[in-house]
Amino acid sequence: MTQPVDALATGDLQVLGRLPEASNLALLAEVATDGGPIRCIYKPIVGERPLWDFPGAALAAREVLTAKTAACFGWDLIPATVWRDDGPFGAGMCQEWVESVDRAPVALFARGAVPERWRDVAEGVDANGAPVVLAHEVSDPMAQMVVLDALVNNADRKGGHVLRRPDGRVAAIDHGVTFHAENKLRTVLWGWAGMPIPESLLDQVSDGAAAFTALVQEWGTDAAQGSAHLSDAEVGAATDRLESLLREAVFPMPAADWPALPWPPM
Repeated sequence: MTQPVDALATGDLQVLGRLPEASNLALLAEVATDGGPIRCIYKPIVGERPLWDFPGAALAAREVLTAKTAACFGWDLIPATVWRDDGPFGAGMCQEWVESVDRAPVALFARGAVPERWRDVAEGVDANGAPVVLAHEVSDPMAQMVVLDALVNNADRKGGHVLRRPDGRVAAIDHGVTFHAENKLRTVLWGWAGMPIPESLLDQVSDGAAAFTALVQEWGTDAAQGSAHLSDAEVGAATDRLESLLREAVFPMPAADWPALPWPPM
């Protein structure tokens, strides 16, 4: 049977409609396979709005790079993601659609109602002025996601970018604003901030370090995906983040000179 990544890379891409809530052009599409159609999100780079801090960057390509980064460490976090040069609206990213369920791994709770094995992140008030708490669940995949975000320097880990698949696994999506040379980490996953990284997770990072280093160096050349490559400064910063994380062996802390939470958080 055709695998999702193979089908997304080579199958006939048929656009079904547009996702109007997306900040950049995001299209719902599908490809036919011998096991039935596979739905996906198609983000052509022609539909990207320029960002002041990512000038000239192909954000869709950085989504592909982040998916490849997760694969370096053996983390099943990101749905099948590929680059297409031949999409209906030109070059862009295709990512397998995740049919999420209601048991989201990041959620808002009334004060005092955060479940066990969840971590508080921030407090606020809802539209009626009632106090609420933003929290995320504690699990190995969520800890892997925190480290992944630190390594790729994710500037936009909103709660809505962490989904629950029907089989219970978590899925991470929306990784366009990543790999900046400056510290841009903004996330709702601060529940482990400053805590030691478990040895088993550090071993996973160490085991994938060579593959990650080779990957970012490959993407630092003009032969990178769709000619969308990292700058020398971005390549150097990525390897520095890897070395720092292995050396310090703690989960990242919020920066003093950069907003800790994306907006809106959810």
